[in-house]
Amino acid sequence: MSETLPFGTWPSIITAADVAAAAPRYDGATFVGDEVWWAQSIPAEGGRMAIYREGDTAPLLPSPWSAGSRVHEYGGGAWAATDAGDLLFVEKSDQRIYLLAAGSADPRPLTPIDPAARFGGLRLQRGRLLAVREVHTAAPVPERDIVDVPLDGSAVEHPTPLISLAAGSDFLAGPAISPDGTRLAWIAWSHPSMPWDAAEARVGILGADGVHDVRTLSRTCTTQVAWAADGSVLFTDDPTGRWNLYATSPDEVAQRALAPADADTGGPLWVLGARWFAPLEDGRIVAVRTNGTDELVLITGESVQALNVPITSDVHVEAVRGSRVLLSGSSATIPTGFWVVDADEAAEPRLIAGGTLPWDASWLPVSRQVSFAGERGEVHAFDYPPTHPTATAPVGERPPYVVLAHGGPTSHVSGGVSSVVAYFTSRGIGVLDVNYGGSTGYGRAYRERLAGAWGIVDIDDVLNAAASFAATGAADSARLAVKGGSAGGLTVYGALERGDTFSAGISRYGVADLRTLATDTHDFEARYLDGLIGRFPEDEDIYVERSPLTHADRIAAPVLILQGADDPVVPPSQSEMIRDALAARGVPHSYVLYPGESHGFRSRDTIIDATERELAFLAAAWGFAPEGIAPLSFD
Repeated sequence: MSETLPFGTWPSIITAADVAAAAPRYDGATFVGDEVWWAQSIPAEGGRMAIYREGDTAPLLPSPWSAGSRVHEYGGGAWAATDAGDLLFVEKSDQRIYLLAAGSADPRPLTPIDPAARFGGLRLQRGRLLAVREVHTAAPVPERDIVDVPLDGSAVEHPTPLISLAAGSDFLAGPAISPDGTRLAWIAWSHPSMPWDAAEARVGILGADGVHDVRTLSRTCTTQVAWAADGSVLFTDDPTGRWNLYATSPDEVAQRALAPADADTGGPLWVLGARWFAPLEDGRIVAVRTNGTDELVLITGESVQALNVPITSDVHVEAVRGSRVLLSGSSATIPTGFWVVDADEAAEPRLIAGGTLPWDASWLPVSRQVSFAGERGEVHAFDYPPTHPTATAPVGERPPYVVLAHGGPTSHVSGGVSSVVAYFTSRGIGVLDVNYGGSTGYGRAYRERLAGAWGIVDIDDVLNAAASFAATGAADSARLAVKGGSAGGLTVYGALERGDTFSAGISRYGVADLRTLATDTHDFEARYLDGLIGRFPEDEDIYVERSPLTHADRIAAPVLILQGADDPVVPPSQSEMIRDALAARGVPHSYVLYPGESHGFRSRDTIIDATERELAFLAAAWGFAPEGIAPLSFD
């Protein structure tokens, strides 16, 4: 039965507890014999990352063990497994590598106790366990190399048996051993470049004491490297402005493009272990192509065939086995999950984990791609309209909207199902998710719009998208809020300082002072700002001008600030400086510090509290009373 209620007050079955339960984090999947294993967080256990096996409800990795790498701070590739069922993983608490033998409940260490060492990007190949090692010593910059970790535990007492295979760059990723076991390929880059600016594919002869006769394969920027069954090297590169696939012999200079397209096969290497393509045993290649949204294709020579998969957002190729392909991703109607598709069969992909809605589809918005004319060209976004199975708004009322600015800032959103978005849209609050200039997924030219212009282009594009969208009549121009986390938090503050487009702002661990970020941030991003803003301290005046803290006196709209107490990327001091500036001028605001939380909230209780506070904050800012939510008082 239809019910007419103002936007923002629609009754919803989607609770903040549902959001916490429906939004686990994943860290890869693989074939283990005929089974599929995957890593999934447990919000109710503080976000512990456990390993699951297809068909089992209980995790293989018992509590309190948690697979989590801190290499590059963002980690990734924290586990691997043998076909015999042995689990290899990086324990989050001490960053050592452990082995949990099949049938055992007690992991045993494979690396020594060393508080300075971290491991990540684990790859089990040809019976050898490779990992990226990061060592934090007294030197200002951590040392990193690719190591061969003995599986017999001989390195536990002393690190000497850890054979260093490749080094010589500030950062390394994606080690891959050739089919005949004689060569190693990997990705390398160094400051001041980020991996999406300039990263090389390298290959060398694999000897007993490391890699020799190293040469560089790629010309501009590699995001992944792999070996084909015939011994050729496959890698991504973007000399044409798009990440496409290339192949070469490890002994030759000549390279050939493989079915190039006006789309990206690749993305930003924020975490280790991400894969966008994989060669099959017969020489064919499965690859993800991104142009706003994703598609999976099968490349046979120059022939390209789109594969029937249900996912179009954040798609990754996790593993292949024969003609079977293990995928992760989501779509506009399907939440994140893992699927197996057979490249040779027309059968529907088999769902392994996730991928199911906890609510009827009538409660969830279906995103649509939208674009707006901007000062530097089109600005891309995804619209999630208010959606409810029975409630409607009074005739003539326009919906309030939350405009999202993603983190990174080099990142991408692609319109996938989001439980937190549904939490708001089911209550009558729309969401516009913006891929501002600098986002990936639209080619290098779009990505480089932010070069030297962070704090300008992102803010321009978010303001432009919000105003243009409201001008169509799709949103209430008086009830627009901007929300972002990390780098997106800087965009939030900057947008609030630039006029009155937004009447409220929500920042999760947002950047407020760029000088503090430049001097206090971790090594992976230590030179990120060189390309986004300029050199520090040489260009300190630009840092001051672009910092939201400098212009905090221009913020008049209420602000909600949410911060993790243990955040090493954007420490609490950033949020507290902007809080103090708002308090000094009497600007309505609310600040919450969550103990034990880092860069991104993990625990169930934190996710619930943060989600409900955001709704209560919007209600206080816009003057409505959502059902079942306690009112929020401003500081």
